[in-house]
Amino acid sequence: MAAMAAADAAAPAGAQTAQALDPITVVATKTEEKAIESLAAVSVRREEDFDQGLPARVSDLFFGVPGVSFAERGDDPASAINIRGLQDFGRVAVVIDGARQNFQKSGHNANGSFYLEPELLSGVDVVRGPVANVYGSGAIGGVVSFATKDVDDILKPGERWGVLGHALAGSNGGRGLVSLFAAGRPNDAVDLFAGATYRAQSPYRAGSNGGPVPGIVLAPGAEVPNSGYDIATGIAKATVRPADGHEIKIGGLTFDADYRTGSGTPTATASQFDTNLRNTIVNARWRYGRPEDSVFDWDGNIYWTETKQHQLKVFGSPNTSTGAVGDARDFHLTTAGADLHNTSRFLLGGLRHAITYGVDAFRDEVNVVDPGGAQDNFTPSGNRTVYGGFLQWKANHATWLEVVTAARYDGYELNGNGTSTSGSRLSPKITVGVTPFAGITPYVTYAEGYRAPALTETVADGGHPPFASFPGAPAGFVFVPNPALRPEVGKTKEIGVNLRYDNLFTAGDKLRAKVNVFRNDVADYIDAVQFGPINFWGIPSFFQYQNVASARLEGVEVESMYDAGAWFAGLSGQHIRGVNLATGGPLANVPADQIATSFGVRLMERKLTASVKWVAAAAKTDVPAGAIPVPAYNLVNLYLGYQPNENVLAGFAVENLLNQFYVRYPEIFPAAGITVKASLKLRLAGGA
Repeated sequence: MAAMAAADAAAPAGAQTAQALDPITVVATKTEEKAIESLAAVSVRREEDFDQGLPARVSDLFFGVPGVSFAERGDDPASAINIRGLQDFGRVAVVIDGARQNFQKSGHNANGSFYLEPELLSGVDVVRGPVANVYGSGAIGGVVSFATKDVDDILKPGERWGVLGHALAGSNGGRGLVSLFAAGRPNDAVDLFAGATYRAQSPYRAGSNGGPVPGIVLAPGAEVPNSGYDIATGIAKATVRPADGHEIKIGGLTFDADYRTGSGTPTATASQFDTNLRNTIVNARWRYGRPEDSVFDWDGNIYWTETKQHQLKVFGSPNTSTGAVGDARDFHLTTAGADLHNTSRFLLGGLRHAITYGVDAFRDEVNVVDPGGAQDNFTPSGNRTVYGGFLQWKANHATWLEVVTAARYDGYELNGNGTSTSGSRLSPKITVGVTPFAGITPYVTYAEGYRAPALTETVADGGHPPFASFPGAPAGFVFVPNPALRPEVGKTKEIGVNLRYDNLFTAGDKLRAKVNVFRNDVADYIDAVQFGPINFWGIPSFFQYQNVASARLEGVEVESMYDAGAWFAGLSGQHIRGVNLATGGPLANVPADQIATSFGVRLMERKLTASVKWVAAAAKTDVPAGAIPVPAYNLVNLYLGYQPNENVLAGFAVENLLNQFYVRYPEIFPAAGITVKASLKLRLAGGA
């Protein structure tokens, strides 16, 4: 919420009376616009917001972002993003420096995850709903775009070199982080940047206040098994400006994690695997733009992402799914893609016009090897190519009217286990916003999005292992492929209003708010369905991904922040419901209702910032069969930051102050209990 204020709340402590500008985003329309002025449900966070959270996982960056939740396991550092009840299999497009993150592994976890160290990040932009269909294929839930640190995150204007170091230590099992980044600008035509991080955590304990949750194995105060990990990352970038307006950037990053994870629920008897996960991203980007050139404003990005997970079974009974102790298995995904677009601008008929057009494509290559088990059946090998193109027209009249209309064509081809499928569709979008009075902009939107089926949904095949280990125990159920699976089409109607006021009550204060109401009807929604004769275990014998006639997700979201300089306060919340229109039952991944608040003060000439954040999450009881309902909970976090100058920032945080035992729906691992963190950032720079 602090980023929405875009004033002193988003400025470093010690900035005193300096006012920061409203953050710029390009995700919703691929044209630069202030986030608060974007006619979409857009939220942004920048590094100064991250400093107030001392994040350990990517999910920690999203405090107060309505409509966004995470599915995470305590024994795996992976993250899976849920937007408005949609997640898995690319329903939310996750990109890091423009590179798609499409890793997926079947199991007792989210079907779509990514690995990212928050210390590497300088910002994240979120667009909820398919209104960002120009951004790429599949995103019927929304888009989350992460940007990593670069030279400008270390060097101030006029500086030629600099280093930024950070050290953090924390309680609750012991946790720590060290990072070092270096930047150089030998001349105005060349930027160089490199850095590395190392993060380690021992197994944490859940909170002890509150009763146990029926269906959750771990009790209050218990140590969460295998919740420790070691993560090392590296990043490097080189930027050249060969001519006026041109910028070419080549970069890469690696994420390397070692951890032990289980299968199923976190019990002492569950199979366990020593795991190494490496994620590598390489990309090259060419941008061109000059104020006097209205024809070309070009952005082209090509990228390659590789995710490799190697697992060795170290504990658990032998079975046909996970093999025996000593068996190894490998999950390997490579994604190669490109995203090219241009914007042309002109004046005509009293309107300012911006025509944006482009193409994009990516190809996933999946290779799963499991000689001792059956994971290569549940996460099948194969390939999928997804491609598309779009044309968008954005028109503004004076300061009171904005119209955005677009059409996107999507297509895909999928091959695996001897099955080949393909499809294509044209998806429209239109948004109209008016500003009848300064500071208030209501808008209406209709947008469609198209998601191709994933390999796993289409060709997964094989028997689930028995639910017990006695000799001769029958299989749990059988996965059945569905080569006739049809793509999903999301159709969203949305009404929103943006509020933007300066000097409202006192000189220099700022109010920023976004409120939106939406309904997303997803035709041919793909869901897991069990059917057939009741087996030995009392459940249907077969499991298949099928097209549900339609699913409906609807709700309201609020995000706001008021900043008066010496103090600031924020409020956000969500109320979302999802229903399978074929059965009338609830959808599986709809998050609980919640309200998030924050309040802070700045003292000692604004060198000292103190804040408290509170999340009140409602109980989640409207869940489908097989899901675990969870009770309501309250989460309170404290932060204290002291920045005597722009080169030093000391931080202190207390997370889960109430030491509450809680589980976020639809997770099965309880979150960490009370945790204390201390942090120190130092910057050294110079040159002329």
